[in-house]
Amino acid sequence: MNVDPAVVSERFRGTLAELLGIRCVEASQDRLVAELAFRDALTTVGGSLHGGTLMAFADTVGAAATMLNLPPGASTTTIESKTNFFAAGRSGTVRAEATPLHRGKRTMVWQTRVTDEAGRLLSLTIQTQMVLT
Repeated sequence: MNVDPAVVSERFRGTLAELLGIRCVEASQDRLVAELAFRDALTTVGGSLHGGTLMAFADTVGAAATMLNLPPGASTTTIESKTNFFAAGRSGTVRAEATPLHRGKRTMVWQTRVTDEAGRLLSLTIQTQMVLT
């Protein structure tokens, strides 16, 4: 089932996701893709995207993907997250793609790959979302 990405982006209004500038560009129950424009406010002193930026980006995208898979009336919260960093993001637009590793009744596990415009892997996050009913 495809979902209008604008609807997902609208849910970010008034949250950290909006502050970071996260924009959903593709959404379904099997895959969620979002973008984030590089800007100096999201970097380290050295000029690369801050690890916290990449982690918050991935966490947001994984949680949004979980939301698309919840039963009616349920919500979610992250209960575990692990990120590996592979390269520094220094310009352009970065892209996050979340895909499910497990979709259970009580938990869901998502893998989110964050890449730069050249497709180079910047980070990989695996997170567990608790289903709250």
